[in-house]
Amino acid sequence: MFEGFSKAFVREAINRSAENAVDRRRFLRAAGMTGLGVATVAGSGLALSGAAFAGDDSDADAAATDAAVLNFALNLEYLEAEFYLRGAFGEGLNDDQIDGSGKLGAVTGGYAVKFESKLAKQYAIEIAQDERDHVDFLRAALGDAKVARPAIDLQDAFSAAAQAAGLVGPGESFDVFANENNFLLGAYVFEDVGVTAYKGASPLITNKTFLEAAAGILAVEAYHAGLVRTVLLAKGFEDAAGAISDARDSLDGPDDLDQGIVDADGNANIVPTDENAIAFSRSAGQVLNVVYLNPASVTSGGFFPNGVNGGINTSDDNA
Repeated sequence: MFEGFSKAFVREAINRSAENAVDRRRFLRAAGMTGLGVATVAGSGLALSGAAFAGDDSDADAAATDAAVLNFALNLEYLEAEFYLRGAFGEGLNDDQIDGSGKLGAVTGGYAVKFESKLAKQYAIEIAQDERDHVDFLRAALGDAKVARPAIDLQDAFSAAAQAAGLVGPGESFDVFANENNFLLGAYVFEDVGVTAYKGASPLITNKTFLEAAAGILAVEAYHAGLVRTVLLAKGFEDAAGAISDARDSLDGPDDLDQGIVDADGNANIVPTDENAIAFSRSAGQVLNVVYLNPASVTSGGFFPNGVNGGINTSDDNA
């Protein structure tokens, strides 16, 4: 699978992890975010290009930068894999799929869902296998530069998200593993975020082989998101999905970018796009706003109670 990877890239990514201070400073300087501790893509996510890393940067520098971006993606894949694997099979990743640099964390919550329909169970199994494969792919690509799975909360975080969306009242719990419908709503919290995260990160990846791989993962996440949105619409959950969309929008900045599964006229909106039918991007900081469940600049919270591992770990200040 990895025969097409640049040997120089893999060697440098292994030997020069992006998680040291020098590489972080170089990465943040190139992204125009020195001092904030987070790599972000300005505006639509297309403001940064390969030119941002031209000049004095060597191939090793580019490899370190790519490693930082891929490690950020790996944190998100850990989250999705643990959610789907536990819902589909009742158990998460194996011990040999979670080690790496940074603090290894435990997973709170999650158990096998008693699906009402055969089709929904098949969907969950397929997506769980995809997310597990994404974890394996990124870990193999990063080699010794990979980060460990951070602590993940699949219990209280979903309750907090549901409270923010108004799906349950203040102080009430929301168990996403209790039934098929709850699980689908939980999946909806993640899937659109994954698509926008990969699109926002794509301009930061300099190695073309890894950029193609990231594009492939983005496509898979988009398939997953479309599937979840379609099933929720078929079940009549447009109001709940709209509430979750609004909650995400309240976290990731002042722009009204997120979209529910129906438009203003009540028609299907399976593919959220702009006027040019192009999906929007989230910066790394905006993604962390959503998964930390906090519009402020913080380094932990929500689904990652101790934060993510790696140098890209701080959410944007949208408070």
